[in-house]
Amino acid sequence: MPADLVRRRATFLRGHRAETLALLALLLKGYRPLARRFAAAGGEIDLVVRRGDVIAFVEVKARPTLDEALAAIDAAKRRRFSRAALAWITRHPASVGLTLRADAVFVAPGRWPRHVVSAFEIEIR
Repeated sequence: MPADLVRRRATFLRGHRAETLALLALLLKGYRPLARRFAAAGGEIDLVVRRGDVIAFVEVKARPTLDEALAAIDAAKRRRFSRAALAWITRHPASVGLTLRADAVFVAPGRWPRHVVSAFEIEIR
């Protein structure tokens, strides 16, 4: 198997495991999943969860350190994320009256996932 393919597969599996850990942490906090790996409008949202009247669009980042995970959500990523969030909202009109926010869950080896509420703004126009 080519080295590039091995690396991409390992990255995919690491991301999938991180999303599973993030979802578990959010379930324990009382959130319920609405979508996983929602892709639309050139962007992707790792998790869409709800607790009460809050819908959280969640970006999951797995990096060696939590600081590296936080730095991985750059302006371009936020724009793509916002486009996907807007697409999700238009497909789910019942969500309009609810509180919508962009959260992040950072996953680092040997650490419990760190949930950051309102980690960044969603640009909804």
